Amino acid sequence: MIEGKNAIVTGVSKGIGLEIVKQLIGQGVNVAGWGRTKPSFSHDNFHFIQTDVSRWEQVQVAFSKTSGLLGENIHFLINNAGYGVFGPVEEMDNDTWEGMFNTNVHGLFYCSKIVIPGMKKMDQGHIVNISSIAGKNPVKMGVAYAATKHAVTGISHSMYMELRDFGIKVSCVYPGSVSTHFFDNIDSIKVSENMMRAEDVAQSVVQILDTHPNYLPVDIEVRPLRPNGKPTQK
Repeated sequence: MIEGKNAIVTGVSKGIGLEIVKQLIGQGVNVAGWGRTKPSFSHDNFHFIQTDVSRWEQVQVAFSKTSGLLGENIHFLINNAGYGVFGPVEEMDNDTWEGMFNTNVHGLFYCSKIVIPGMKKMDQGHIVNISSIAGKNPVKMGVAYAATKHAVTGISHSMYMELRDFGIKVSCVYPGSVSTHFFDNIDSIKVSENMMRAEDVAQSVVQILDTHPNYLPVDIEVRPLRPNGKPTQK
């Protein structure tokens, strides 16, 4: 059902975003990848557009370029761009705090805002927001990141209620720990084989997109089966 359709994926340089791109391409979707850094992946149906989603003017330029490459009909938007910095509240740099909100929250708003008019015109579309389990649960030493992801939850829920009557789906995905570069700068958490694979999270996103027009997945929470590995036998 998704073959031949057009998608925008943000945050495509690596991790979950890049895996989503690869799997969409594998399903015959034409993809515009928005990000700050170009990934090593290349394909005739993949078009990288350098974009800082936290800047409204850059989002406007990226959308204009995307329309020139893929046409006016954008069927899917996957808001994946985001990052997290962890540490004590009183030691959080103000610029870091604002930067997380600019990308994780404002960027999601900008990208959604710019595709919605076209989706309404088509009477169809699907926006998938990649949140985090931090969008549901408190996170020690992650005040700023959790705040942004709680904002994503609120935005997603309000958007789905607002847009469903226009034939537009809005889904929010809440991954637990995923083995990606996200944790490179977080000393308290080390990447391990017990974390989920980025390609499995991406597969869930593609499955959400490839659903009957009258089927609306709203919240999808995914977690590793054994986050701490097999229990030690006594």
